[in-house]
Amino acid sequence: MTPGRTFATCGRVLRQLSHDPRSIALLLAAPSLLVGLFAWLLDEQEGAFDRYGGPILALFPFILMLVVTSVTTLRERRSGTLERLMTTPLGKGDFIVGYALAFGLMAALQAIITVGFAVVVCGLRVDGEIWQLGLVAVVDALLGTGLGLLASAFARTEFQAVQFMPVLVFPQILLGGLIMPRDQMPDALQAISDWLPLSYAVDAVNAVTSGAAGDLAKPLIIVGAVAIAALAAAALTLRRRTP
Repeated sequence: MTPGRTFATCGRVLRQLSHDPRSIALLLAAPSLLVGLFAWLLDEQEGAFDRYGGPILALFPFILMLVVTSVTTLRERRSGTLERLMTTPLGKGDFIVGYALAFGLMAALQAIITVGFAVVVCGLRVDGEIWQLGLVAVVDALLGTGLGLLASAFARTEFQAVQFMPVLVFPQILLGGLIMPRDQMPDALQAISDWLPLSYAVDAVNAVTSGAAGDLAKPLIIVGAVAIAALAAAALTLRRRTP
């Protein structure tokens, strides 16, 4: 893996995204619209958005980046672009890290817009630092990027890539602390939730919104480590084309 080839891949992905307004709207506008809808839904319940708005900020970037990354990568493989790239000195690591950098930049922009909208427009109360909430959103989006790249290696069509959501997303929504605090779950389900990265993303967001900065480092490191592991696994399983 060389920096020049990695950054060239990153630039190519960003140029492709710049010509795809629907993907840009999905990545940048959709999270804010969903957060706004959620805030409107809870408008009549005192303090409800303050309790649930933070964890929602951990969920939407994760889901959207997973879907967009997996579908985009699979489209490149099916169109033959990846196969042509692999005939050049470009390595698997250059491809994966380049994609991660490109979508990481999009994730950072997405986090700035979504967090700013949630705080300024929707009135989300954050006792900690706003930049920490943005950092959690970026790391969480990178987790979705890594899992999306990994999922694309096992899918043959865009529809199959989306079908990974019930496996990768829904259990984490149910057991990640979004619906019920994890310490109130049955012991068996709590033990399962301890192995789900979204659980720690929710813990990190709750640490920021409650002002407990000392509780932020551990869950954030765990989410970041899982994201790196997913990217490494994606590089190992990357195939030139879909059979």
